[in-house]
Amino acid sequence: MANRSPDGDDGGGSRAGDAELTGVRSSRDSQFLKHRGMVFTIAYDVLGTVTDAEDVVQETYLRWRAVAEQVENPRAYLARIASRQALNSLRTASRRREDYPGEWLPEPLPTGPARLPENPETAALTASEVSTAMLVLLQTLSGPERAAFILHEVFGFGYPEIAATLDIGEPAVRQTVHRARTRLRSGTPRTVPDTGEHRAAVERFLAATMTGQIQSLLDVLAPDVVLVSDGGGKVSAALRPVYGPEKVARLMIGLADKYGAGAVPEFIELNGLPAVAFREEGAVTTVFQLELVEGRVQAVYAVRNPDKLVRLQGRAV
Repeated sequence: MANRSPDGDDGGGSRAGDAELTGVRSSRDSQFLKHRGMVFTIAYDVLGTVTDAEDVVQETYLRWRAVAEQVENPRAYLARIASRQALNSLRTASRRREDYPGEWLPEPLPTGPARLPENPETAALTASEVSTAMLVLLQTLSGPERAAFILHEVFGFGYPEIAATLDIGEPAVRQTVHRARTRLRSGTPRTVPDTGEHRAAVERFLAATMTGQIQSLLDVLAPDVVLVSDGGGKVSAALRPVYGPEKVARLMIGLADKYGAGAVPEFIELNGLPAVAFREEGAVTTVFQLELVEGRVQAVYAVRNPDKLVRLQGRAV
């Protein structure tokens, strides 16, 4: 005699329902994986840290899986969840950012062949999506301005979709995007095709720095070069940006004289930029990201805050 459920069902309906639910969840997972890179990038661009961005990815996934209704546009829906979760996280972290000692730089994100193994989607990220220069500029915007700019300029979402995400009217979204675009335009980094010229310029920069050849270093620095250093108040770092080739060159050579003897440099790609990571006794202690224009160093981003280098430890960069 067939087993029957208390309501008289023989179990077939229940099994069919379970199978249907499993199929829905499998489809949901596939759709999430398809757009996971976008979810991560939205969160990382808003927050500037890999750890916080991964927390948003996880929360977005859980909320996405719990959605009961059919979703017509998974990409837009996931972008909405990710943006809202990132803004919530940003509000929580705002006080920490206000009290941050010295200059703030985003947590370096390995891209290219040396990307984070737990984030394979970062291989497809471009410099324009996660560039350090853009992330620094985004910090001058409010949270909603960041989200609106990223959704429109990076991922091409329309104003109505962004309005639904931010719970504001479409005219306000247009104004927000315009305001963000205007504020970022003057400082948006110039980009050039990545060629062997970049590696050669980085090698010249490194060789001149490590050997104290100030003229050779000046030759590779752009006239309006700037160096921004982030020590997080935990290690020594310049508290303000350093401008001009003379000052940048002397600072770099001074750092090499002080710390370079036991440091081992390694080339890496971070945030789509060529970079050099320095290891001391096997631990990464400093990374220099170099923004290059026409073969010369336009900007140097030096991250020394150990909290932001955790993910580079214990792995070949």
